[in-house]
Amino acid sequence: MRAIRHRRRSIPALAALAAAVAAPVLLAATPAAAHPREGRLAKELVEEVTARGAYRHLAKFQQIADANGGNRAAGTPGHAASAAYVHDTLAKAGYQVSYQDFDIYDAHTKTERTTVIGGADPRELATAAFTFTKSTPAGGLTAPIALARVDETPGCDAADYPAGAFTGKIALVKRGSCTFVEKQRAAAAAGALGVIVYNHSGTTPVRGSFSSPAEGIIPSAGITLADGEALTAAAAGGEVTVRLDLDQEHVKKTTRNVIAETRGGRADRVVTVGSHLDSVPGGPGINDNGSGSAGLLEVALKLAQEGANKKGKGNPAANKVRFAWWSAEELGLLGSEHYVAQLPEKQKKDIALYLNFDMIASPNPVQFVYDGDDSDRTGEGAGPAGSAQIEALINGFLDKKHKPHEGSDFDGRSDYGPFIENGIPAGGTFTGAEGIKTPEQARRHGGTAGAPYDPNYHGAGDTLKNLDLKAFDTNLDVIAHAVGTYAQDLSSLGK
Repeated sequence: MRAIRHRRRSIPALAALAAAVAAPVLLAATPAAAHPREGRLAKELVEEVTARGAYRHLAKFQQIADANGGNRAAGTPGHAASAAYVHDTLAKAGYQVSYQDFDIYDAHTKTERTTVIGGADPRELATAAFTFTKSTPAGGLTAPIALARVDETPGCDAADYPAGAFTGKIALVKRGSCTFVEKQRAAAAAGALGVIVYNHSGTTPVRGSFSSPAEGIIPSAGITLADGEALTAAAAGGEVTVRLDLDQEHVKKTTRNVIAETRGGRADRVVTVGSHLDSVPGGPGINDNGSGSAGLLEVALKLAQEGANKKGKGNPAANKVRFAWWSAEELGLLGSEHYVAQLPEKQKKDIALYLNFDMIASPNPVQFVYDGDDSDRTGEGAGPAGSAQIEALINGFLDKKHKPHEGSDFDGRSDYGPFIENGIPAGGTFTGAEGIKTPEQARRHGGTAGAPYDPNYHGAGDTLKNLDLKAFDTNLDVIAHAVGTYAQDLSSLGK
């Protein structure tokens, strides 16, 4: 999942683990419409898809990472090997499989330095150049700082940059609310020559990122909360000048999505299901997002066994099912954005819905379901028409299984983003990233309050040893149920 993230369990232990489910927590009654009668295909897929079967794919992803520098990041041999494994496995199962290549960039930072010049406290600050930032001129950029307004959306719009106050200066902006791209654009529009973002918590510098070098329009870097507050206090008493020195090289490379679809089913009623296959450079990405990728692969294989790829007989799928393993999600949803952007309008309209599964085995999990109807009244609002019905289908299935669940905002942090931006209904699940589990969540879902859902998020510890396989098994059932249902019947979406 894109950033704003035990003991080893063996294969034989999975059956025992699945049986050791905690006492169920019953939720409030759900309207009958949220519990459509389970079709034959959905029922058979739920029975056939197991954590034992999907675990072998997770083990393969771990093996690939171990053999390729400890990661499976986009544009690396580890990702290429992961994509080949998925591609070849599906081709053997009879799917129509293709690679979709596109360009990405690597950022190699040579210099990242902020120096306070003169004044009562000249010093060098811990600095992190934003990924894909524009470099400063040789020798650095020396200019006074100007303070963007700190409010609920600090530095996010023109009102935070008083007219004329930022021309020829370096904007100092607090982290929070909007994207780094939006902060940078607003600062540049106000005349700033560069932007420094200070953290809102912790003791480390902000580590920001743009999607590509094209988004880096002025030199941009992050510093710590303490240094940002110290600069803010100093600037309130008079002019403070800093030298921002950033030197970053951007190297183009190629990566690829893997797309597989059933040979049967109506091509004008496409059920699209996706997970990102790439990890971050800092770890093997077994939960993020080997878990979703392995789950999709196992469901696709069982769907093939049900006859989805047999022409003329035994095909239970009335609608075409398209599985996608995206690359470069960790760089800014680049794979899914590329895929949706290159589709002709007719093919976009042929996509009936999109299901997304990203991080479904977090070691301190909460069962999140994307809030398609915005019933939680938080964040970005409801998804496109049909998203509420997808949420109801998933919630109804979890209720039937007596599994507690709660909503998660469509905040654009995973690959459903490009689909909902194009009016395609979407839904899915995940089990949490770097967020902190509340006492109420611990009571309902188990686990440890006050700890992250995944303490290994975006780190070297995101391995086979750090998964919750009960959560994994639950979400595999969700994928199987949703794919089996929509492959046969789209009537709940009004189609």
